[in-house]
Amino acid sequence: MIYLGADHRGFELKEKIAKWLFEMGYAFQDFGAEKFDSQDDYPRYAERVASVVGSGEVKNAKGILICGSGVGVEVVANKFDGVRAAIGKSVLQVKAGRNDDDVNILVLAADFTSEKDAKAMLISFLETKYSGLARFEKRLEEIEKIEENN
Repeated sequence: MIYLGADHRGFELKEKIAKWLFEMGYAFQDFGAEKFDSQDDYPRYAERVASVVGSGEVKNAKGILICGSGVGVEVVANKFDGVRAAIGKSVLQVKAGRNDDDVNILVLAADFTSEKDAKAMLISFLETKYSGLARFEKRLEEIEKIEENN
């Protein structure tokens, strides 16, 4: 399952991503914004997505968060244990994040990402599998230990 969330600055791109996901046959749930509201704030949408993805209750859950710069939703999402959110900058960077770090939330910066690049990064995020190599597993275990102590 894929969970979407975006504030007013990411709203338009989120709507396009929802359309692409539907067309590609992916199951997804839109956690808002439900309509454009120039006064809304990103923390509520990032919290909704990150709490579900990080909980582990939905196996292989992934999230997509969008705000203007991408930074705000990334900061909020990474406050949740089990979340590995990263701003997508290129297809290769997203692929590396999925392959090496098992990134489970793709963050997009609506103000700085073209529609073409957003779609290409989305596809890379969805199609790239985590490699599970021992060195990467060790790193994820270290992250889990940090989460346990905070």
